[in-house]
Amino acid sequence: MRVLTAILALLLSSPAAAEDCQTCSMADACMKEYVKATSEAQRATKQAIRDWKQNLDRKASAELSSRGVLALQDAMEAQVRSELERLKGTHTTKTA
Repeated sequence: MRVLTAILALLLSSPAAAEDCQTCSMADACMKEYVKATSEAQRATKQAIRDWKQNLDRKASAELSSRGVLALQDAMEAQVRSELERLKGTHTTKTA
C-alpha cells in the first residue's frame, strides 16, 4: 500500500516541484549543453567532409590536367619527330 501511495504522490506532483529540484535542473542544463555540443560537432564534421571532398576533387583535377598536358606534349613531340623524319626522307630522295 505504501508503494502505491508513493507512486501516486510522484505522479501527482507538479512540474514546478521538478523545476525546484536541484538535480533535475542540473540534469536539464547538462542535456541542453550536450545537445548543443553534439549539434555543433555534427555541423563541423559535415563541413570538414565537404572541404575534404572539394580538396580531393581539386587534387584529382590537377592530377588529370597534368597527365593530359603530358600526354598532349608527348603526342606533339611524336608528331614533330614523324614530320621531321618524313621531311628528311623527302629531302634525301630529291638530292639523290
